[in-house]
Order: sequence, then structure tokens, then C-alpha cells
Amino acid sequence: MSESASAEDGGGLARKAPRPAKGAERRGLFARIALFVRQVIAELKKVVRPTRDDLVRYSIVVIVFVLIVMAFVTVIDLGAGTLVGWVFGG
Repeated sequence: MSESASAEDGGGLARKAPRPAKGAERRGLFARIALFVRQVIAELKKVVRPTRDDLVRYSIVVIVFVLIVMAFVTVIDLGAGTLVGWVFGG
């Protein structure tokens, strides 16, 4: 079942979030914020930072890709400009 299908009821009505059990207490605003911050910190501890060599390699790849796209757009722009000038006699 896809996410969009699970978010909708059979009649196209959005489902409401399940209510906590009668015996369970709902956490307060600050408790939920503290839980969120703890979870964010836990996820950030899992992040693997690239080495200097990786960072240089990734940067070079991005710069080369941007230069290729710039050249492609420049050629398309010059071609379109020339074509418009030729069609309209400019």
C-alpha cells in the first residue's frame, strides 16, 4: 500500500491520527520538544563526514557539471537567438 493510499480512507477522507489509549497520558508540549531535540541529536551522531579527499572530489564533480550545463545552455541560447533573428529579420 502506498503512502497516499494509506493516508486516505476508502471514501477519500483523510484518516485522523490515532488517539492514545485511555490509560496512556499525552506528553506535554515541552516534553515533545525535548524528545524531538534528543532524536535530532541521535540522528546527527550517525552522520558520516566526508574525508578531505572526498570533499575535494565531490566539489570538482559539481563544478565540472555546472560548467557543462552552462555551456549547454549558452549554446541553446545562442542558437535560439540566431534562429529568432533569422526568422524575424533582426
